Amino acid sequence: MSNERTAELNLLVSPVHAVRNTRDETLKAIMDFSLTVIGLVLISPLLLILAVIVKLDSPGPALYRRRVMGRGGTQFDAFKFRTMLVNGDAILAAHPELRAEWEREQKLKDDPRITRSGRWMRKLSLDELPQLFNVLGGQMSLVGPRMIAPVELARYGNDAMELMSVKPGITGLWQVSGRSDLGYADRARLDMEYVCTRSFRLDLKLLLLTLPTVIMKKGAY
Repeated sequence: MSNERTAELNLLVSPVHAVRNTRDETLKAIMDFSLTVIGLVLISPLLLILAVIVKLDSPGPALYRRRVMGRGGTQFDAFKFRTMLVNGDAILAAHPELRAEWEREQKLKDDPRITRSGRWMRKLSLDELPQLFNVLGGQMSLVGPRMIAPVELARYGNDAMELMSVKPGITGLWQVSGRSDLGYADRARLDMEYVCTRSFRLDLKLLLLTLPTVIMKKGAY
């Protein structure tokens, strides 16, 4: 973020804004906990079914742990249903052009590592449902910037510390603005836009926009 933008944000730090931010943080915490508990109770049979499907589809564990950055620069393991073959790294190593694309975008449009069940689970974002346990554990929020791996932090430059001031989210601006169709720079820009403009009202809006985005499979692969 530019020095000029940082100066503008600093001008907003006042008792009124501090109270508003504290209120929004409290409402956000209440929403995260209540919706997550209700959601886990309602979808527990679905989680079990998806775990069985993953196990039957290809060898390997049902869950995948991805090491990511959390609030304050801490690291934690984010849970996902496994959507890739267990020898995914070897497959990527055998295709230099795909590895180059992955290192550039952290995404592959035509990814040979994805399993049969993983392809449709990703399109419907079902693979991300186990992250509700991360929300319950206080490591993530329902809404926030994208999860990023530790090696990605350097790509945010001077914005890295500000990015680490909030928890990563299961959904966010990137989710409703094109998802994987966006290039890395655009995804990072939306991350910072969320961090700088976040509010409880914005979180509610993004949650409401997420469902139709997922149903229509916009930018999902």
